[in-house]
Amino acid sequence: MFQRLHHVAYRCKDAQRTVDFYTKVIGLEYSAGLMGPEGHTHWYYGDKADSIHIFFKLGDGTFLAFFEIAGYEDEVPDTNTPLWVKHISFEVPNLAFLEAAKKRLVEHGVDARGPKDHHICHSVYFEDPDGHRLEMACRDDTPFMWEGLAKEAPKNLAEWNERKRRWAAEATKKEKVAA
Repeated sequence: MFQRLHHVAYRCKDAQRTVDFYTKVIGLEYSAGLMGPEGHTHWYYGDKADSIHIFFKLGDGTFLAFFEIAGYEDEVPDTNTPLWVKHISFEVPNLAFLEAAKKRLVEHGVDARGPKDHHICHSVYFEDPDGHRLEMACRDDTPFMWEGLAKEAPKNLAEWNERKRRWAAEATKKEKVAA
């Protein structure tokens, strides 16, 4: 059903600050700032939705988007999820480009970490002004690497499911002993 990504949307605290970061630091094109009439109700969810939906065009024509929403409390980080889990990764052409991009981030005061070799790509990680985790990755994969990974995927998932079953059984044992 999915052909390609159209956009991914996050929340931001200040649309102007977000536009400045993604245009001046990252170098993306600010493509749209969409707003409904003041005081309107969201067409799908029915809640009051004074907001601006800002879009940045990526190199392949897809978009990264953000909402600044008036009248809502700030987002609260999910304390049950490690910081490194929730992120979006953007592909860059090669390792030299990745290293130059990291240098640009650091020159703008951004804490950029990496490159990390994941054996399928090299990655640099950083956060935007609202704490959204971002990754830039250059591919290191070979023509047949993903074919091999796809063959291993069902076995790896079965092993993961077995680990979870074992962990749940061990936790149940501990609970019975503690009771």
